Parts: sequence; structure tokens; C-alpha cells
Amino acid sequence: MEDLKKVKWIILDVDGVLTDGKIIYDSEGREIKVFCVKDGYGIHMAKKYGINFAIISGRKSKVVDIRAKELGIEEVYQLSTDKVKDYLKIKEKYKFNDDEVIYIGDDLQDIPLLKMVGFPITVPNSPKEVKKVAVYITSRNGGDGAVREVIDLVLRAKGLLNV
Repeated sequence: MEDLKKVKWIILDVDGVLTDGKIIYDSEGREIKVFCVKDGYGIHMAKKYGINFAIISGRKSKVVDIRAKELGIEEVYQLSTDKVKDYLKIKEKYKFNDDEVIYIGDDLQDIPLLKMVGFPITVPNSPKEVKKVAVYITSRNGGDGAVREVIDLVLRAKGLLNV
């Protein structure tokens, strides 16, 4: 908990972290994603305290752009074939240290980035290989408050959430 005081960035995967990982298409072929309002409120709250957010996703979805804009997340990398490379772009732009970063990922392609950051976090239904590199596994599933759980941990560690 003490080390969480250093956190300045929370970087998120989308499918399986901000959502439950399901991809739904309507009869017109439009993609539908369900996001947790508690995660969104947590992001707004954390941003007020100076915590920055970014999204790095292996898929491309217009819905993600809409949600990111709604949440005020400017650093959005979709169709990422190399999440470490995209992370390093963000790091170069904003000049932060790895130990100031949480990355929440849920699948095998997230492992290289999880190994780089100070606080690798995953969700309960991620593969065992991902869980092995995580320092914390949320009690909540992706799309069901996992991001909010992490935000609350950080804000408590910083003494900003006293409830």
C-alpha cells in the first residue's frame, strides 16, 4: 500500500478490464460494449487528484473512442500490436518512471507490459500466466468495477479517500 502513493498513471486494457470481455454485435453489425459506471466515476475522481489515465488495446472500436472522450482520457492506443512500444511513447511524452505506473491487463499479450510497470494488476478470470506476473488480482471482474477497485486502493494509499 505504501508504494501506491507513487502512482501517477493508470493504464488500462479495454476488453476484459474496462468491459467484461464480451463483444456484442447488433443486427446491423455494430459493436456494443458495456462499461461500468463505477469505473467511470472512479476515473473522474482520480483525475481530480492528478492521476493520469491511458488506454492501450489490441482491438479497435469506435465505442472505445467515445468512452475515452467521455472520461477525458486523451492517450488512447487501439490496434496495438506492441503494447510496450505504445507504453514507451506515453512514457517519453510525459516523462514518468515505471514505478509510478499501474497497468491493468487480463491476457497473455499484456504480460510484457505488466512486467515493465511498477504495479502490474489483473482481474480474477485472467490466465494463470498473467496472474503470476501481477502484484494484485482484483476481487471484481473486468467491466464490473475492477478499475474502480484499483482506483480506490490508490486513493486510500494517498490518503485521499477517507470513507
